[in-house]
Amino acid sequence: MNSSNKLSAALLIISDTAYADPATDQAGFPLSETLINDGHWIVSDSHIIPDDNTAIQKEIQQWCDGVECPNLILTTGGTGFSVKDITPEAINPLIHKHAPGIVHGLLAASLAITPFAIMSRPVAGVRNNTLIITLPGSPKGAKENLQAVIKLLPHACMQIAGSDSRLIHAGGIKKLEEQAGVGPRHIRSSGSASSHHHHHHDHGHTIPVAHTSAEDRPRSNDPRQGPTSRHRESPYPMLSVDDAINLILENTPPCESIRVAVDGGLVGSVLAEDVEAREPVPAYRASIVDGYAAIVSSDALSTKGVFPVASVSHATPGEIPALQLGKIARITTGAPLPPGATSVVMVEDTVLRAMTEDGKEEKEVEILTDKIKPNENIREIGSDIRAGDIILQKSEEITAVGGELGLLASVGKADVMVYRKPIVGVMSTGDEIVQHKRPGELRLGEVRDCNRPTVMAAIRGWGFEVVDLGIAKDQPGALEHALRNAMRTVDVIVTTGGVSMGELDLLKPTIERSLGGTIHFGRVAMKPGKPTTFATVPFKTIAGDPSSRLIFSLPGNPASALVTFHLFVLPSLQKASGMRHPGLRSAIVTLAQDVRLDPQRPEYHRAVVTAGEDGLLRAVSTGGQRSSRVGSLRSANALLCLPAREGSLAAGEKVPALLMGMVAGS
Repeated sequence: MNSSNKLSAALLIISDTAYADPATDQAGFPLSETLINDGHWIVSDSHIIPDDNTAIQKEIQQWCDGVECPNLILTTGGTGFSVKDITPEAINPLIHKHAPGIVHGLLAASLAITPFAIMSRPVAGVRNNTLIITLPGSPKGAKENLQAVIKLLPHACMQIAGSDSRLIHAGGIKKLEEQAGVGPRHIRSSGSASSHHHHHHDHGHTIPVAHTSAEDRPRSNDPRQGPTSRHRESPYPMLSVDDAINLILENTPPCESIRVAVDGGLVGSVLAEDVEAREPVPAYRASIVDGYAAIVSSDALSTKGVFPVASVSHATPGEIPALQLGKIARITTGAPLPPGATSVVMVEDTVLRAMTEDGKEEKEVEILTDKIKPNENIREIGSDIRAGDIILQKSEEITAVGGELGLLASVGKADVMVYRKPIVGVMSTGDEIVQHKRPGELRLGEVRDCNRPTVMAAIRGWGFEVVDLGIAKDQPGALEHALRNAMRTVDVIVTTGGVSMGELDLLKPTIERSLGGTIHFGRVAMKPGKPTTFATVPFKTIAGDPSSRLIFSLPGNPASALVTFHLFVLPSLQKASGMRHPGLRSAIVTLAQDVRLDPQRPEYHRAVVTAGEDGLLRAVSTGGQRSSRVGSLRSANALLCLPAREGSLAAGEKVPALLMGMVAGS
């Protein structure tokens, strides 16, 4: 089902313990998974708050009373009889319409399992356009309660959202039950006692139906099942690098235009419109040399001779007196011609004949030539740019060379429309990862985080804003919480680590099972970087429009992370920024040494490429290419694209290379 057609659900975990340590939350994951597997829902938000009346009411009101309210809010925790169980007391006063039928269904489902369900105090009802249901704090109980009513909730939420009740109930209750996949004894068959549908008019509206079953979709490991149930082989098909890049570009959101000021911050942006000159350049007749403005015409005296210097014209704004016949005016390069002047005589073609009495100014100057022609040494109005000319075209990039920025400034453009560059967040994952600058010795098993600063530097180097998302631990609740927070502040999330086959590699399960995301690929036929993963997660903008966030989960080894950033992340960022040809530029280089090939996978070999005096580009390997070897990144400015086959390539052979940085001379 298209994510834009799904209903939105928000989860509120109410627990002092989970608030102090999100990793202890055990209820959020099964609830998210149940909603997503149902096929009708996206989990739009998930917060953890303490058992506090004010905190509960504030969160519910923020969600329900805003412009972008979810269709459903599920709370878990605080519905029992202990001193701190205050969820019903906090939520009851906020309800505009109570829903006792849903409460009955929840209790009936629980009582069919245990008589202790009489100790539960559920609340259900509507506030504004949102249905609110409280569930127990027990992960098992919360999931069972939700499963008991979940197939009926789309009907309720569509009515709450304002659907035409008469129209959607036109087909009769039997048709409605068939569409929802329920029958008269649904609540009992879900693990509880029966309930009755109390509508007294016909039913018949279309409930969104997924076109694939959960069994047909690639699924990541279920972290709750432990290492004995994990996949022994990846369930994701192996893609070629080209196929992976095509999938990324297909799923990169379209460009978004914004208006920005013309200043240094414009460098790296791509124009979203043709830019028209609002005024000519130059805007006045200007001298192109230092010398003397003169009048040259068939009626004028010969320019050869001695002339009084009537005025001075500098390249500064101001009024200039008109030039009279038989006189000249001293003028500097770029200065406007005095009215009446027709030509400029170069200073090299003159000599000084007389000074003023104080010796500070020229009084008379002799022009040594009579070959000066009309309009000589003059830039005419609009001779560089005419008013109305298209000076830059849509999709042109404003480069750091400065030419484009200077052109915009020269015609007085204060702002232009460009494509907004995505904001990128970078996160490292893993219990073993520690801050690179933490003082002291490493404990056994600890690894300093070099991926995050390395990838962040690469992102900045390519001109994109980057946000440091820190280190997320290998715990489902903590990772989900970190990713949800990140999606509120960045457009693209880049993570490193957690994408291999280990029991604590949680990126893929969290994206699929907790965030409701789609993993477009989870393996690529390449070296290094085989477990690289690309996913999209449904997301709603501030305006409530359906959108998505991109997640690139890169391998944890440093070389793999940097290589896969350049191959996969960079093209997406550049396409979203409006660049016509995203990705690294390629060149043919000559190997300076023998290079061994991998027989199974194409390799992207780190190398230093330099330009020789003969004009050829030569590539020198950075050494051992093990994916964990940080040293292979030193000075590397290119990736050699090596084929998968037995043997080696000999020195002198030519191979394609992708250029990551500037090429220096040898």
